[in-house]
Amino acid sequence: MDEQEYLKSRVDDQIQWYDKRSQAAKNRYRRLRIFEIVGAAVVPFLAAYADKSVVVQVALGLLGVLLAVGAGLLSLDRYQEQWVEYRAASEALVREKTLFLTKTPPYDGAEPFKLLVQRAEAIMATENRSWMQAFRGDGPKEGSEDGGG
Repeated sequence: MDEQEYLKSRVDDQIQWYDKRSQAAKNRYRRLRIFEIVGAAVVPFLAAYADKSVVVQVALGLLGVLLAVGAGLLSLDRYQEQWVEYRAASEALVREKTLFLTKTPPYDGAEPFKLLVQRAEAIMATENRSWMQAFRGDGPKEGSEDGGG
């Protein structure tokens, strides 16, 4: 595989994959957190009227259940951590590609392409290991959605 093919089919592909997954995790995280914040603000308001209406009591109970489910999903799927980790991997690959293309150290010496491959693959391997640890449950996070493209 030559430089251009590697950059296009491996590095650029992974940059796009991590970017897409980072954005998706960010959106899920923000939606669930906004729901939690709004729901938590509504609970005291509804509680003030709970003794006057069965409908309000049911709505309050349902809201409590939904808030618990939302908090559980945030904890289980760790969308914030995914967002940050995928963004970091994407940006690290962009940085390596930029340094390589501009022949900036460490890519100004002998065999810069081999060095790029080693460093880019190390970035991807680190993210994949992190995901595998989370998937198996022996890492710092649990239940991650997926682990690298």
